[in-house]
Amino acid sequence: MTKPPTRIQQRNRMAILDAGLVIFSQFGFRGSTLDQIAEAAGLSKPNLLYYFPSKEAIHTALLERLLENWLDPLKALDGEGDPVEEIMGYARRKLAMSRDYPRESRLFANEILQGAPRIKAILHTDLKDMVDEKAVIIKGWADAGLIADVDPHHLIFSIWALTQHYADFDVQVRAVLGTDDPFSGAGQFLDHVMRSILRV
Repeated sequence: MTKPPTRIQQRNRMAILDAGLVIFSQFGFRGSTLDQIAEAAGLSKPNLLYYFPSKEAIHTALLERLLENWLDPLKALDGEGDPVEEIMGYARRKLAMSRDYPRESRLFANEILQGAPRIKAILHTDLKDMVDEKAVIIKGWADAGLIADVDPHHLIFSIWALTQHYADFDVQVRAVLGTDDPFSGAGQFLDHVMRSILRV
């Protein structure tokens, strides 16, 4: 039987993952090194390697942790609820996730831009299955005349674009808005756009 990790081991593992998130989201997978991650975690490189055998192992663990939460906003879309409020609620949850977890959003974006070598299978299974399931619900609402006749997949893509942009391109947004808060006014604009799209 495998012994459960001690509190120190749990703490060190979390320190490595937190440091990996900072380094990978800043430099991308290719631009990051184990030395950078070890320094950010406050550990020696040999100590880091005790917990994770490679840079890829840290990156994969981060992506797995991220994907556990990444689909939650879409899972919460309820086919029995009010169509407009359910879709707008999903958009608001995605915006909140981008605001609260910007480094995770950039980590995910970097993985996608590299061709998703570590999560391609999940994109074709878990992600696709969830999007297809919710697309059927949205299409049913449109067919019933409860929302505008929109393509459900492209509606979901638009929500991703309208929300994740603020985290993935925050430097650009801050520069253009001239503010330290890239999400300033984003919620109101998102509501306006979504109501315009969904209006029957």
